[in-house]
Amino acid sequence: MSNPDGLLVDVAAMVESEHCNQMSLTVVTGGAVITGRLAPEAVWRQRVAEVLKDSDRLGPFSGIFMASSAPAHPDGAEPPTHLHFHVARILQGSVGIPETGGMYRIAIKDVSAWTVGDFSYSDH
Repeated sequence: MSNPDGLLVDVAAMVESEHCNQMSLTVVTGGAVITGRLAPEAVWRQRVAEVLKDSDRLGPFSGIFMASSAPAHPDGAEPPTHLHFHVARILQGSVGIPETGGMYRIAIKDVSAWTVGDFSYSDH
C-alpha cells in the first residue's frame, strides 16, 4: 500500500499505547500470509535482543535492538509505521513456518490485506 490503511495504523497505535500483546492479526505482504500476535515495539525489541544475546555468533547484534528501544515520539504524536509480530508464522498451505512462531517486523505501508485473528491461535 502506498498509503497505509488508517484502521490498521489505529490498531498498531492501540497496541503501542496499551503495551498489550493479545491482539492477533493476519496480514498479506509481498505475497506472504503472516499470522500471529502484535506486540509493542519496545517489547518486541527486548525479546529479539534476548534471543540474539544467547547466540555465540549473533550476540553482538543484541545491543542494536536495545539501543533504539525508546520510542522516537513518546507522546504518541507520530503514528506507528511498523507492525511487530511475535509468536508469528508464515502460512504455507496448511503449515506455519516456523512451527514454534517467530518475530517479524512489517512495514504497515507494505500490507496489502489484513484481518483480525490468528489462524494458529485459539483461546480454547
